Amino acid sequence: MSRTLASHTPIPPPQFSFQSAAVTTPQNVHKYSCTPIHRRHLLASFAISLTAPFLSTPITEARGLFQMPPPRLSNRYFLVRAGESEFESRGIINTNPVAKTSMDNGLSEKGKKQTVKAALELKAMGACDQNCWIWPSITQRAYQAAEVIAAVNGVNRSCIVPEYSFLDARGLGAYEGKSLESVSEVYASDSLSQNIKPPPIDDGTPNESVADVFVRVIQLMSILETQYSEDTVVIVSPDSDNLTILQAGLLGLDLRRHRDLSFGPGEVRFVDPSSIPTYKQPASGLYKCLNPPSCN
Repeated sequence: MSRTLASHTPIPPPQFSFQSAAVTTPQNVHKYSCTPIHRRHLLASFAISLTAPFLSTPITEARGLFQMPPPRLSNRYFLVRAGESEFESRGIINTNPVAKTSMDNGLSEKGKKQTVKAALELKAMGACDQNCWIWPSITQRAYQAAEVIAAVNGVNRSCIVPEYSFLDARGLGAYEGKSLESVSEVYASDSLSQNIKPPPIDDGTPNESVADVFVRVIQLMSILETQYSEDTVVIVSPDSDNLTILQAGLLGLDLRRHRDLSFGPGEVRFVDPSSIPTYKQPASGLYKCLNPPSCN
């Protein structure tokens, strides 16, 4: 009597096809479809990167290692400061992140008009002609501004990606609750060193130096430059400092002079990595910084 021992029969290894793992193809998904990235796809990609070293990118070319100023940008960027908030309309500094989703941190009536104007300006600039990603701070006024921008430019709400920490308004510490005019003292310190922090306070409001904000915006750009390629991203900030420090870093400018690039409420600016906006040209010829944020 013959017996077949299954244990003696070699079992071929399972075959893995990269084609079977593909989620989308050029035929069924448009480049600008804003298709969300699912967690299981990210995990699958991570597993492949661990098991197939021949697929990895050389470390010198890794897109996630973002440098300031960057040798190039993979995407085009528009920077938008949200319109005036209710607190700003009353002339009060409010930067405590605990209150950032409060309706009191939403757009004032004037701020709503400024935001509509910004949205129309983006439309005139063709920012979202082929769709775009809108990255607002979760701060109430910034997210409200993002919704207006999306509506005016015909962008699907699924393309609004709220940012929970890297775009928080700069924490001004002990200046919290004081008049907006007193912020000039902060900028006077900024001009001396990017490492000077506003005085601390015990109510939970951060006291951030220019260098602290610089770290945040580098982290933001690392995500954007890694997650997208040849896309358009509209960054919506609740305040000016995030944007001025970001733009100074992108252009390789002295971070102590970031205030020279200030954004008014509702202002829109296209990021041109090769030039300083003509209406913000600094008087000093010592504006360049070869190794930001170390510009001393």
